[in-house]
Amino acid sequence: MMTNTYISDLAIHPGEFLEETLDEIGMTQAELSKRLGRPQQAINEIIKGKKSITSETALELEDVLGIPSHIWIGLESEYQMVLAKQEELKQMEEESKLLEKFPYSDLLKLGFVKSTRKAVEKVDELKRFFEVAKLIQIPQVKTYEAAFRVANQDNISNEAIASWIQAIRLKAKQVETKKFDKKKLKENLLKIKSLMNIELNQAIKEIQEILNSCGIVLVMLPHFKNTKVHGATFWLDNDKAVVAMTLRGSFSDVFWFSFFHEIGHILLHPKREVFLEDGYSNQKLKKQEDEADKFASEILISEKDYNEFISTNKLTKGSVISFSEKLDIKPSIIVGRLMHDQIIKFNDYELSTLRDRYKWK
Repeated sequence: MMTNTYISDLAIHPGEFLEETLDEIGMTQAELSKRLGRPQQAINEIIKGKKSITSETALELEDVLGIPSHIWIGLESEYQMVLAKQEELKQMEEESKLLEKFPYSDLLKLGFVKSTRKAVEKVDELKRFFEVAKLIQIPQVKTYEAAFRVANQDNISNEAIASWIQAIRLKAKQVETKKFDKKKLKENLLKIKSLMNIELNQAIKEIQEILNSCGIVLVMLPHFKNTKVHGATFWLDNDKAVVAMTLRGSFSDVFWFSFFHEIGHILLHPKREVFLEDGYSNQKLKKQEDEADKFASEILISEKDYNEFISTNKLTKGSVISFSEKLDIKPSIIVGRLMHDQIIKFNDYELSTLRDRYKWK
């Protein structure tokens, strides 16, 4: 189950073996100290486990006692490893208190961690998953910093968001892409936009192929409990961008707006940042979020077309469908925009029926 083997037995210092050897051959500590040219106190400290056997000491013991130096070094190394593992186990037992912050069941369903009821084994699995020595180090790792900038409110778990980011990262690493090509991405935006009119899973497949040719990986992954994320954008390196999407909320207009929001980050903002939708109090990051929102709004429905449409005051089901056909977009995109701008109410019975929902296949 665990990637590490934890030894519960007491650590045995090589000094005990040295003491047994001296008893067997009838040599006193005083005699050994003279033969080694070492103070008797140093010999006594090794035997009592207060002093380590160095490489130099191991070679000298080989000369005096005839026991190969690698035996002494091996005993010392094993002893130190047992001590280290015991300390690690204590650390993991302490960190098991943090488990409730992580979406272990979500990670288990997707095969990122193994099934176990033991708390320390779950901690070990999470350390392997996050590629850290201690769970408390996760907020310090640049890859996960963005997760801990999200305001911790409404039961949002920063650790759960970090888990979602890492799951995306691991999936994205497995996908081969061309080198990032900004110009090619811009040239394909309208083609990608047109795919919203076909069945979702087929659209995603085709979009992934287009984005791969532009140096971008599109990863679809369910949102984890207590994350409340729609999407994210980050870079694995300067030549490979990652767009991560969920179907949280399931409304098609939310999905497409979130998707082009993430594309906006790729085209407009620094590669060093990890962008998560919403939740930022930092003004610089909020400004970048607003810029990505504007990009998504404009590419879905230009401001000019939108203003002309709403100025007619004919916001009926028929007019929305006609307008959507003119722009070659889903009617839900228009309805979602009208609701967001508070031009119509979210419970508008007639128009709300045009907001279709997506399902995972």
